[in-house]
Amino acid sequence: MSLRSPLLLSALLIATANGFSTTINNGIIISSPQSTSSSSSSALSMVAVDTSEIKNGLTIELDGEPYKVLNFSIMKQARGAAKTTIKMKNLKRGNTIENTYRSGEKFETAEILRKPSQYTYEDDAGNYYFMDSESFEEVMVESKMIEEQKKWISEGMECDLIYFKGDVIEVRAPSPYIFTVVETEPNVKGNTSQGYTKPAVLNCGATISVPGFVEQGSKVKVDTEKGEYIERV
Repeated sequence: MSLRSPLLLSALLIATANGFSTTINNGIIISSPQSTSSSSSSALSMVAVDTSEIKNGLTIELDGEPYKVLNFSIMKQARGAAKTTIKMKNLKRGNTIENTYRSGEKFETAEILRKPSQYTYEDDAGNYYFMDSESFEEVMVESKMIEEQKKWISEGMECDLIYFKGDVIEVRAPSPYIFTVVETEPNVKGNTSQGYTKPAVLNCGATISVPGFVEQGSKVKVDTEKGEYIERV
């Protein structure tokens, strides 16, 4: 592992000295209290990254608000430095922006906190309620914050609630995750065509494409971030 910035090394030493276990992922220092529990909260410390370290899914802070990188492209020029165009979603407001930056421009990653929480129920207004897996406190998440993840979440599922300055800004369903196929058309006998797929409804309510051999009642592993079938289990 190489530390590409003195700031990363400094933040790592500080976190370790204060009793935190640390790892580095895509330029972000992930710090969490040293514990044997696999479902404890963890914090993403604020560090500086430049355009060469931008990754899809990275959360950065602009003008005091959290933005998640949706995608980016690099345009090389015959003369002068390359430019990076980044499409980002404001995780508080929900709007999407697209900005272009010169090569080497720096950003600060958002200082966010991840808390494992169990989904319990949905109210009449579409708000989702979770129970913090550590404090057992009930947490309400507004419908607009969970819109993209709603189809994957089922009762009793443990998700990650992402906090920024004390507010929930995102809900992340576990990925990959094993679901049960509750509805799909029967496999046609003798149909051995390679690449044949069909729609299947999962027990969470989402619909995905699965290979023809998958039947109703089958358990399948799904990448919930991409919405794609991985394998039958």
